[in-house]
Amino acid sequence: MDNNFSAQVKEIISFSREEALRLGNDFIGTEHLLLGLIREGDNTAIRILKSFNIDLYELRKEIELAVKDKTGKNIANINSLPLTKQAEKVIRVTVLEAKALKSPTVETEHLMLSILKNKENIATQILNQFDVDYDLFRNELGVVKSNEPRAEYTDDNEDDFDEEKNTASQK
Repeated sequence: MDNNFSAQVKEIISFSREEALRLGNDFIGTEHLLLGLIREGDNTAIRILKSFNIDLYELRKEIELAVKDKTGKNIANINSLPLTKQAEKVIRVTVLEAKALKSPTVETEHLMLSILKNKENIATQILNQFDVDYDLFRNELGVVKSNEPRAEYTDDNEDDFDEEKNTASQK
């Protein structure tokens, strides 16, 4: 997997494999990626969903109802689960979302944006039932990111430095 993926996103992709197995699916789809995000729980994407007052338990339940395999087949090998074409595309687009937002690392919010970008996948359709779409999520992400504390250099204190230089040169 690409080194630009944060440890958190790598863990979520791993969780998505486990979610697919738990639900008896022999593939990893976008819905499993979304379940992985929910399962990890402490990430920007989930904090944004919570800010929309989304009941994560209800969201999880809806996803599980949509994808749970009722045939009872036993999937034993966690490594043999292929990504669906849609899930592969989501992973590729995640990198583009990170670049578009000028992030050096692929984070959970980029994964969520990538899921929401394609209206054809099950995960997006379920999120839409909860009134969440790409534009709404992207706008909220902008608000969240603008409120995050950042270490920035400003010129406000440059006068203080000049005073220190003058004091030091007078000695």
